[in-house]
Amino acid sequence: MLSIMSEGWAAGMLTSLASLLFLWSMLQQCVPSMLKEYLDTLTTRIVDAISPYDTITIDEKDPDFFGRSEAYLTTEAYLSATCASRARSLRATLDIDDDRMSLSMDDYEAVVDEFHGANMCWNKSKVVPHATTIITERPGRTDERRMYRLTFHRRHRGLVEDRYLPHVLAEGREAMARNRQRSLYTNKPKDDWSGDYDGWSSVKFEHPSTFATLAMDPGRKQEILDDLEMFHDGKDFYASVGKAWKRGYLLFGPPGTGKSTMIAAIANFLHYDVYDLELTAVKSNSELRRLFIDTKDKSIIVIEDIDCSIDLTGKRKKKGKTKKKKKDDDNESKVTLSGVLNFIDGLWSGCGGERVIVFTTNHKENLDPALIRRGRMDMHIEMSYCCFESFKVLAKNYLGVTEHNLFTEIQQLLGEVNMSPADVAENLMPRSKKKDVDAYLGRLVTALKEKAVAGDKGEEDEEDSSDEDEEEEGGMKNDNSNKDEAEDGSKKDSNSNSADKK
Repeated sequence: MLSIMSEGWAAGMLTSLASLLFLWSMLQQCVPSMLKEYLDTLTTRIVDAISPYDTITIDEKDPDFFGRSEAYLTTEAYLSATCASRARSLRATLDIDDDRMSLSMDDYEAVVDEFHGANMCWNKSKVVPHATTIITERPGRTDERRMYRLTFHRRHRGLVEDRYLPHVLAEGREAMARNRQRSLYTNKPKDDWSGDYDGWSSVKFEHPSTFATLAMDPGRKQEILDDLEMFHDGKDFYASVGKAWKRGYLLFGPPGTGKSTMIAAIANFLHYDVYDLELTAVKSNSELRRLFIDTKDKSIIVIEDIDCSIDLTGKRKKKGKTKKKKKDDDNESKVTLSGVLNFIDGLWSGCGGERVIVFTTNHKENLDPALIRRGRMDMHIEMSYCCFESFKVLAKNYLGVTEHNLFTEIQQLLGEVNMSPADVAENLMPRSKKKDVDAYLGRLVTALKEKAVAGDKGEEDEEDSSDEDEEEEGGMKNDNSNKDEAEDGSKKDSNSNSADKK
C-alpha cells in the first residue's frame, strides 16, 4: 500500500514539475524582453550587494575593431600556459601552418589560480544569440560571444589591480611569443608597396639553428647568451637609464664562419621575427624610415654584408665626362650614412621596443667607425675559423661522438691550419645512412693535411717569387751600374781625345 502511494506521489511530482517548466517557458516567451532584462539587472544588483566578491569581465570582441580583443587573447594564452592542466574540459585549436595544437579552457569551464595567497577564480562563458537574430549570408560567421570572468574577494581588489592583472598581461604576452608562428620578412621594392605602405613580404621562419648546435667557443657563446638574457629581461633597466629598448650586434669574420647561423640561433633563443633588410632595394632615407616603422616589436633587423650593400662613406662621387640617364639615377639607391645612423639610434629608433639590430661583414676594417661605435653596435662578435672546441660540437652534431683516437691529431692540425666551420662540417657530413665515424674523421684529417701542404707550398712560392724579384732588381741595378761605367768611360775617352787634338 505504501509503495503504491509513494509511486503515485512521485508520478504526481514529476507531472507538476513538467507543468511548471512548461509554464516557465511560456512565461519567458510572454514577458517582454525589456522587462526580462530589467529583472535580470535587478537580480544581479541584489546579488552584488550581498556577495563579498567582485568580478572582472574580459570580452572576446573588441568594441573598436571587428577582431578579437588583445586582452582576451592575452588572458587565454596565460590561462592555457598556467591553468589549463587543471581544467577538466579543454578546447583544441590548430592555426594555419602551425605544427601542433594549442589547448585552452572550454566553454563553461572554471579554474582557480593562486596568486600571493589569494584565490583568483576564472570561468569561461558563452552568450548565444536569440533565435530571432537575422542570419548573415556568410555561413562561417557566428554571433556567439565568449568571455572570461575573473572573480576574487573584495579585500584583494588592490592586489588584483596593481599586481595580478599586470602579471597576467606580461606572462600572457610571453606565452603568445613562445607559441606564435614566427616569420622571416624581406623588404619589397617601393613600386610593389600596397596602399597601406606594406613594404614587407614574409614566409614561415623554420631555421633549426640553436646555440646548442652552434660551433663556437663555449666561453664566448656563454657571454652572448648572458647578454641576450640581460637584454630580454631589461625593459625596466633600459627605461631607468633613458635608452631605447634595443641592442646592436656586429658579426664579422671570414666567409663560412657561421654569421647567418648565429642570427638564426639568436632568433630561436629570443622567439623573435627576423627582418632581412636589403639596402640596395631602398631608394631613400624616408623609405628606410618607413620600413623601420612597419617592423613589429620582438624582432631582429638584419643587414648582411653591409660593407657591400651601398656606399656609406657619405662622400660625393666624382662627376664623369658622360651624363647618366635620369632613369638610371632614379633606380640608384640614395640611402646615406646619416640615414642609416638615424635608423640605428636616432629618434625613430625609440618607436616600439625589444628590437635587435644585426650587421654582418667579412671586412670590419672597411666600415665607417661612426657606424659600428658602441651604442650603435653594442657588441662586436668575431666569427673566426674553426677551433678544437667548435670541432667537438660539430662532431657531436654530425657523428654523435664526443671522443675518438683521431681527436688529438685533429686538434693539432686545427691549431696550424685555418679552416672554416662550414668546411669542417662538410667533411663530417655523412654520405650514407650508415655512419662510418672513422672514415669521416679520416676524411677531415686528410683535408686538413692537404690544406697545410698547400699553405706551405704557397709560402715557398711566395719566397721564391720574392727571391726572383730581388734578383731581377739586383740585375737591373748591375745593368744600370754597367751603363753608368760605360758612360763614364766614354766621357773619359772623349776628354782624352780632345786633349790630344789641342
